[in-house]
Amino acid sequence: MSVRVRRVYDPPEPDDGVRVLVDRLWPRGVSKDAARVDEWPKGLTPSTELRRWYHAGEGSYEEFARRYEAELAEPEAAGLLDRLRGSVREGPVTLLTSAKSPEHSHTAVLVRLLEADRG
Repeated sequence: MSVRVRRVYDPPEPDDGVRVLVDRLWPRGVSKDAARVDEWPKGLTPSTELRRWYHAGEGSYEEFARRYEAELAEPEAAGLLDRLRGSVREGPVTLLTSAKSPEHSHTAVLVRLLEADRG
């Protein structure tokens, strides 16, 4: 699989390929040198409003994912997602996040969308 998710706090690995930070905020306690981020497309991340809504526990993960997919359909995010799809076609891509549970975050939505394009 050419898309994988890793925590930004983990040290880079040689097979990471293009390292893309998919969080809107820079992770605390990580220097830019240590993170070795190749791209940081902030417009591809959930909006501040959606992120706050989800982290406040006001809705389910399924509703969060639905709302995030709607945001990804907006022109700026859709263009950034297309660019990310191009990177995936060219080689390995590692999505970096500070989320403690990436499988219950926006990164899982991104991976699902990127894998659907490959299938």
